Amino acid sequence: MLGALITVAKPGGAVVQGLLSPDRITAPPDWSRWLVPPAALAVHLSIGQVYAWSVFKPPLESSLGLSGTLSALPFQLGIVMLGLSAAVLGTTVERRGPRWAMTVSAVCFSAGFLISALGAGTGQYWLVVLGYGVVGGIGLGIGYISPVSTLMKWFPDRPGMATGIAIMGFGGGALIASPWSSSMLQAFGEDRTGIAQTFLVHGVVYAVFMSLGALLVRVPAPGWKPSGAPPQVVSKAMVTTADVSANNALRTPQFWLLWLVLCLNVTAGIGILEKASPMITGFFAGSSTPVAAGAAAGFVALLSLTNMAGRFVWSSTSDLVGRKNIYRLYLGGGALLYLGILLFGASGVPVFVLCAMLILSFYGGGFATVPAYLKDLFGTMQVGAIHGRLLTAWSAAGIFGPLIVNAVADAQEAAGATGPALYSASLYIMIGLLLVGFVANELIRPVNPKFHEPVQGGAR
Repeated sequence: MLGALITVAKPGGAVVQGLLSPDRITAPPDWSRWLVPPAALAVHLSIGQVYAWSVFKPPLESSLGLSGTLSALPFQLGIVMLGLSAAVLGTTVERRGPRWAMTVSAVCFSAGFLISALGAGTGQYWLVVLGYGVVGGIGLGIGYISPVSTLMKWFPDRPGMATGIAIMGFGGGALIASPWSSSMLQAFGEDRTGIAQTFLVHGVVYAVFMSLGALLVRVPAPGWKPSGAPPQVVSKAMVTTADVSANNALRTPQFWLLWLVLCLNVTAGIGILEKASPMITGFFAGSSTPVAAGAAAGFVALLSLTNMAGRFVWSSTSDLVGRKNIYRLYLGGGALLYLGILLFGASGVPVFVLCAMLILSFYGGGFATVPAYLKDLFGTMQVGAIHGRLLTAWSAAGIFGPLIVNAVADAQEAAGATGPALYSASLYIMIGLLLVGFVANELIRPVNPKFHEPVQGGAR
């Protein structure tokens, strides 16, 4: 495919890869590593648009006669494809390099919008599902993991901060895309033609923006170290200096324990995020301080901001306190915050909002910290591929989290419950899940040396 693009034969018969090859993007000695985070942000801010899909739901429902469940299908399928494509193509991304991966991501993500534009314009909703959910979802997965290993190679001294910057962009993409999409729908109209034109503009603009990131990205030269770095990494029990292949990582208990940790942390957060507006209005319905629709929308915006900020703040903090300790905060602290909502949330809106904001900051922080946790355990050799396979935990959590909260709330409502009673059972379940995740994190130990790759020049 694109990996074979522009193959050039040099005199003497030597064949080199084209413009997308890792060999063509090795940075010169004076190149600044601080140019890599903007390249990563160009991709993550773009694909983070997926969190703004709800803007398209009402016009699609009215213009194509869809139900709320059907209009959510492109988003749900996109998240599933994110995890699956990251898992399946992670090794290829590592081998082909970041420019190839970011280019493929741009092509798929933008093509998804163009296919969706055709579907909306012709009234063929299956094309919207195929374009945004399947083709665009593949772009999501490749684009999500493509900068990760590159950033950690450039920032071996601060891997949590580096990946936090990029993954913060994914969380914040909706803050740009939501008002931008709304304004275009108002200008073009919310009928089929207006939706198609909006999709078309998205496809073109994101293609340009993501291509800038692909052109800017570089990889460090072999043996490169940041200026002022110590000659040897200080030994830490949970930080390896060895490397583990993606295939061997799947054979370790550490991978599956961390898969469980990520899945349960995401399940606990996404349950609130997906149902934030109806949850806060339902929680305080009938109380002395009911929450209006406008205030509920503000609550959703606050959760988005803390989700984004947590990705940078907590992952950067993990560079100082260690990955295992920061996940103790995410999981143990999250369980205590859910308990706080149960015990004191009904006493006032500020308590409920503050606890929910912190929970969502831990949710975002969990995403941003996990690549550095993987690097600590498995080294940098194939960390992008390992990260891709771990993201299947996100796909699972994207199903379980909303399902738990919605199913329990529906059952409680059918039983006649109101107010906090609608969600109390869900909150207890979330506490239990976080405690299981806390135990799984405690069980994580350094990887057995038998899984390490041989050292160059001899066996380990």
